[in-house]
Order: sequence, then structure tokens, then C-alpha cells
Amino acid sequence: MPLYEHVFLARQDLSQAQVDALAAAATEIVESNNGKVTKTETWGLRSLAYKIQKNRKAHFVLLNIEAPGATIAELERQTQINEDIIRYMTVRVDEHEAGPSVMMRKNDRERTRRREREGE
Repeated sequence: MPLYEHVFLARQDLSQAQVDALAAAATEIVESNNGKVTKTETWGLRSLAYKIQKNRKAHFVLLNIEAPGATIAELERQTQINEDIIRYMTVRVDEHEAGPSVMMRKNDRERTRRREREGE
């Protein structure tokens, strides 16, 4: 079955619980259409390079998906309708990355550096 990475950006004024609900809804769409979400990562509230629909920040969420193309088409259709999602992108990949994504490793590295500076 084809493998995909689906990233969406949710509005900045949503709570973390609402963002988790959006991720759960996306997972439900995939699973109800014969697909499987293998990993869900929430990257948190991050600044955007430019304003998108009057938002300077957005909640970033990554889903690793195993599903046929029709399932991805349905997921993207539902995502376009949702007013809480300001951007999304789905990319077909050859294989999913094992372990945490690059963004999660970057966050860990930044936290470690901050702790080291405070300890000096």
C-alpha cells in the first residue's frame, strides 16, 4: 500500500485539545476508508514565515499514512472544508522515517542547548 506524509496547519487561536481533535478526525477519515495512520506528531505552535488568513502562528501536525489514493483524496477534501485548518500538504514517500521526525529532533536539540546555557 502507498505511504504518505500529511502535514496540516491549524489556526493559532485553537487550544491543544482542539488540535488533537482535528488529528483524531483525520485519523478517523483515513481508517474509515481502508487506510492506517502509523504515526501522529504534534509539532506545537510555531511562527509562520508570512501571514496566512491573518494568522502569524499555527499549530503543526504530521500524520504518517498507509492508504490507497482514494483515501488521501477524501482526506484532502475533508481538510479543505474545515475552517480550522489554514494549510495542508500531502506527499507520497517511499518509506516512513523511523523514530521521531526531523522537527521533533530539532525541538529536543534546542531544549538541550537551552539547559546547557542555563547551567553555565
